[in-house]
Amino acid sequence: MAAAAVVAALALPSATAPAAGATLPLAGRTIAIDPGHQLGNSSHLAEISRPVWVGIWKPCNTTGTATNGGFPEATFTWRTSLALKRRLEALGATVRLTRTTNSTDDWGPCVGTRGRFGAKVGADLEISLHGDGAAAATHGFFVIRPGLRAGWTDDILGRSRALAVRVRAGLVGAGFGVSTAYGGDGLDVRRDLGTLNAADVPTVMVELGNMRNVGDARCMTSATCRGRYARGLADGVLAQLTR
Repeated sequence: MAAAAVVAALALPSATAPAAGATLPLAGRTIAIDPGHQLGNSSHLAEISRPVWVGIWKPCNTTGTATNGGFPEATFTWRTSLALKRRLEALGATVRLTRTTNSTDDWGPCVGTRGRFGAKVGADLEISLHGDGAAAATHGFFVIRPGLRAGWTDDILGRSRALAVRVRAGLVGAGFGVSTAYGGDGLDVRRDLGTLNAADVPTVMVELGNMRNVGDARCMTSATCRGRYARGLADGVLAQLTR
């Protein structure tokens, strides 16, 4: 892809186009994206409620949250994941998604399957996208990395921490504010999330905003704003893999 085509595809002030004929910066890299939840989870409660072992027992999945106006988290994560996929592919990456539909007919996959997906497809890293459902006054994003769970996350702790810091920087650079909760620095660490526990490549989960907050919800339901989310996330991934 020529330099002008890269610029057109990305429309990113922070992205530097390669010289004509140069290798794209993420060529040869594989990125796993996990669009959180699935529209059909709410009609497959028995399936998603069954327990799976991910270092602890967890439900297979959950229904996710929604804005006060009824815009589902599953649809937000799906559309944002597709926007991120396009950006990463324009940078040369191969992108794999843990689910390939956003349908009321489908459910899952379970959190353990999501977490193991990155290693299964040979990804360099995995990023799981979500929307929070906190108290309405809370707003902003935060990035969650895996905590130490012996025999599960030992091998990815340091690289996941670095990824979390770079993703936070990318989102801040795209104009988003860190969450007013969860410590207030935009970073969190958890030992009880199945997607993170089951991962075998550097992995983070990003709560991109609070869907119950009016301002965040306005952004999360906007295609333009989801494009900004994708820009910030792509910048974090790019920084992680070209450091």
